[in-house]
Amino acid sequence: MSETGLRTATGAGAAAGDADQVKAEPRAPSTAGNNNRDGWLFMAPYLVLFGVFVILPTLFGLWISLHDYDYTLAEKPFVGLDNFTGLLSGDSPFATPFWDGMQATAIFTLGSVPLLLVLPLLVAMAMNLKFRGRNFFRAMYFAPYVLGVAVIAVLWRYLLDTNIGLVNHYLDLVGLSAVTPWLTQLPWAWISLIGVTIWWTLGFNTVIYLAALQDISPELYEAAKMDGATAMQRFTNVTLPGLRPVLLFVTSVTIIASVNMFGQAYLMTQGGPGQETRTAIYQIAETGLTSFNSGVASAMSLIFSVFLSAVSLAVFFLFRERTPNRSKQTALTNQKGGAA
Repeated sequence: MSETGLRTATGAGAAAGDADQVKAEPRAPSTAGNNNRDGWLFMAPYLVLFGVFVILPTLFGLWISLHDYDYTLAEKPFVGLDNFTGLLSGDSPFATPFWDGMQATAIFTLGSVPLLLVLPLLVAMAMNLKFRGRNFFRAMYFAPYVLGVAVIAVLWRYLLDTNIGLVNHYLDLVGLSAVTPWLTQLPWAWISLIGVTIWWTLGFNTVIYLAALQDISPELYEAAKMDGATAMQRFTNVTLPGLRPVLLFVTSVTIIASVNMFGQAYLMTQGGPGQETRTAIYQIAETGLTSFNSGVASAMSLIFSVFLSAVSLAVFFLFRERTPNRSKQTALTNQKGGAA
């Protein structure tokens, strides 16, 4: 055998030996399947709760909305989309109260949400400064939020009472009107509901803002100050960009909480004067639990959910991360290259 043939045979034998060794070695167990299984196990409790308390009630509510559903009667005839068309066309006797409730919800939301976005941010920026007793003031601002809506509403219903309320009493002491109808006439009823809600929930948004402000690097402020940026420029170019994710969260949560306002109106104004402060949630509860028409109430809830989803999508679109245009990036690069 020639030297070349010997080398070829030796190489082939070595390759065969390596192949046998690879076959003999046990394969490492695949972790992908185990990871997927562990992930589903960890998610299982949440998925069960989500299915039982969200998915199933939603499907049951959709089923109810397709029936003339009175839970006190045995007969619950199928009516299809009549509950929806009656509300949308105005033919249903519940249509006018429902859309009036939607209007009241819009008034409350537009009046409370901007203040609940701006005022907590100002308070958080003040609480972020170093001064004596700031922990005490932080706790004081957050304290009302731990109280329930029933406590808040009953407390302020007494304080704002036209005849025996302490607010009118102290207004009289300083020479102002002592008979302001805070809860019985417009626009005072809306001012009272919005003011009480702001006082009650301001602390939650303040804490969220404060945590986000403390997460912004101080070096960014120092660099901006060294570049000659004013306080307003540092706020618009450093603080607001750093708060963008938190602003999305706070805006979404505040809007959802505002459009679902019920307890304050129910306990403080009873929907009055007349039905002016009866919000959509108030009207839905009244239709389903007092008028015993759960089918129409479920249809109201689904229409209300569609509007709320549209508002939420608009908020996400407003706060989305904007990427620079490709043509603008190219022009900026060419400009920098020309300057160099």
